[in-house]
Amino acid sequence: MIKKLKEVCDFYTGTGFPIKYQGKTEGIFPFYKVGDIANNVMSGNIYLSHCNNYISLDDIKEIKGTIIPEGVVVFAKIGEALKLNRRVITTRKCLIDNNAMGIGAKPEYLDSKFFYYYMKKLKMETYAESTTVPSVRKSRLEELLIDIPSFEKQKLIVNILSKIHNIINNRRIQLLKFEELIKARFVEMFGDPIDNFQKWPVKKLKDISSLITNGNTPKGGSSNYVNEGIIFIRSQNVWRNRIDLSDVVYIDESTHNGMSKSSVHHNDILITKTGRINTENSSLGRAALYQGDDNTANINGHVYLVRLKDCVNPQFVVTILTSEAYRKYIRKVCVGGIDKRQINLDQVENFPIIQPPLADQIMFASLLKQIDKSKVVVPSKIKNAIFAIMLSVSFGQITSI
Repeated sequence: MIKKLKEVCDFYTGTGFPIKYQGKTEGIFPFYKVGDIANNVMSGNIYLSHCNNYISLDDIKEIKGTIIPEGVVVFAKIGEALKLNRRVITTRKCLIDNNAMGIGAKPEYLDSKFFYYYMKKLKMETYAESTTVPSVRKSRLEELLIDIPSFEKQKLIVNILSKIHNIINNRRIQLLKFEELIKARFVEMFGDPIDNFQKWPVKKLKDISSLITNGNTPKGGSSNYVNEGIIFIRSQNVWRNRIDLSDVVYIDESTHNGMSKSSVHHNDILITKTGRINTENSSLGRAALYQGDDNTANINGHVYLVRLKDCVNPQFVVTILTSEAYRKYIRKVCVGGIDKRQINLDQVENFPIIQPPLADQIMFASLLKQIDKSKVVVPSKIKNAIFAIMLSVSFGQITSI
């Protein structure tokens, strides 16, 4: 059965969040802000539960707020793709702010959790107006066609996906534990890299580097991209301690040769030059090591390249640049407006880097290598568990894991 979303769902709009409700706890209805949606998703939840702000029924009447029922899928309707694609299910009657939207499945057509998984597969930026700040259009979602399976099949799909979600979430928890181990070991060995209570010698990043530069956007922009060739790294490919090439683009050899100064080498550090600072995955100042071969990649104008001298360990320096202490430092020194900021070249060159003995830096890098080996074991276990689920489904039965 194929229906339009507006035929099988109810749509809910958010309410302006008055500042007087910030931190208010005596109300009976949670008043969720978009940040609450992000916090719940980032903690691995599919349900919207944790909240810091509450409102009474009298207050709701005063501000003419819309009460959202339980079982509604809510998500940010304004922002970049990362924000738009976070969604959770309400667990009780609540309010959402006017930067969010809610869609509730009518129970005679759809299981609420099945509808959540259906919504999870949608790329919400596809349904957003192309403006400076993308905004999801309710009218486009209303016209979306959904192929509705039987309730029996919906329950089966929910059972499968819930098990897979739990496996992936357990993997996420394991990775967080690895990250906590790295942070704890770093502080134990070297202390805070900004406050520098251990009084290590400090050098500017330019003094321990043979090259610091940023890339360029070739004339013609995206028209220079080709199907295969030299990897062209943009800011969306650089994350904290990770290069993500899932949506990478390529340039040809000729374009690459014309940008030889920013040709990337193995163990070069890449740092994002511009971005926002108001999110938990702040796009400004993210840093990662490039682990590919020399001259197999280049960078655009929103990324800095740092090539270190042999006197320091690259993994040690990247750990400093991706620490929480350095994130706070970058927030202080960056320039620009509230929504979009930038790190200037001279600021990058003058980044203070503590200088413990090279032997200690190498010892720490060896620890990271051992942890990385442990990380590799986990994905294979996930694949085996998911395979077991799908195999049991092929025989018409879901088995426990």
